[in-house]
Amino acid sequence: MHRENGTVVLPGLEPVLQSEDTELEKVARHLLATDPDGEAFGRVLRSTIDQLLDGERTGRFDWRTLHKTEKTHAGTLVEINLQRAFKFTSHTDDSDIHMDYLIEGVEVDCKFSQRPYGWMIPPEALDEVCLVVWADDHQSKWSAGLLRAHRSSLAETEGKTKKGNRDGKFSLTKEHRHLVRWLWESAPLRENLLLHLDAPTRDRIMEAGSSGQAKVNELFRLVHDTRIDREVIRTLARQYDYMARIREGRSRARTVLRGEGIIILGQDTEHRAIARDLGGAVPGRGEFVAHRVRLAGPGDEGRPAAVIEGAAWVVALPGEQAAPRAPRLPVKKKETADG
Repeated sequence: MHRENGTVVLPGLEPVLQSEDTELEKVARHLLATDPDGEAFGRVLRSTIDQLLDGERTGRFDWRTLHKTEKTHAGTLVEINLQRAFKFTSHTDDSDIHMDYLIEGVEVDCKFSQRPYGWMIPPEALDEVCLVVWADDHQSKWSAGLLRAHRSSLAETEGKTKKGNRDGKFSLTKEHRHLVRWLWESAPLRENLLLHLDAPTRDRIMEAGSSGQAKVNELFRLVHDTRIDREVIRTLARQYDYMARIREGRSRARTVLRGEGIIILGQDTEHRAIARDLGGAVPGRGEFVAHRVRLAGPGDEGRPAAVIEGAAWVVALPGEQAAPRAPRLPVKKKETADG
């Protein structure tokens, strides 16, 4: 027995450097080869948080408004949603698997926390490879890495004895945080627009009226040159056919706001081309971008402009008057549900 950073380490339990851990590195190589930039992983975390907020039914957009039991359930949902997205073999597929996943022949336990290094490791995961994940919607950041859960690098929580906390779980000690083999660290989490809007703008949207349609209209009336995800529309509309709140029709956003000089661009190819020509944000899949526009005129030479309905249009800058009526955007014969 010897001491390491003041902690007694029993023979055979010394932490192995992660770079020397061939099983851990095998899992790391697989994950990085499958998702090199972490884009798919980040999408899973974003959709899981949105799933918990359940904006369509609750109107919630802030993690802090979740119940304690919902936050606790986040770890289970992250585990399940990652398994579905990456098609990991799981213990539900093979009863001989004791951890959450089997990746490249290595058993891996999945642990999620709302803060860095906040993972709780259960006794059954000791000495196993853990996929450790955290995500913070307020910071719009997430990280994921791998950790060999050696008992000697773990400690009790809340001042309990070395045997662990009341649930029999352990946490990584500060002096052993370097043992996490980060795959993606402090990566950007797609922004939760309603959460990050300035309070006066958000209040105007939320208080625009009792109907979801009024809130959606106010959103596009106030938020311009910004990619707006469909989850925002879902949360404001709070109805099954929430995307219909944007499409053409009486009281709907595109029709109403066209009379205020505002266009709402969607993911269609022609819309994206118009967005690029206007020199602003380009909507991605399931996204929308609104602009106040006016007809191009003398002095607008060299300014980004898009041809719509046979005329050149430019974005109306702050202080400039928008057109009394914006052009009608091109639509497919049968307008898609995605706009």
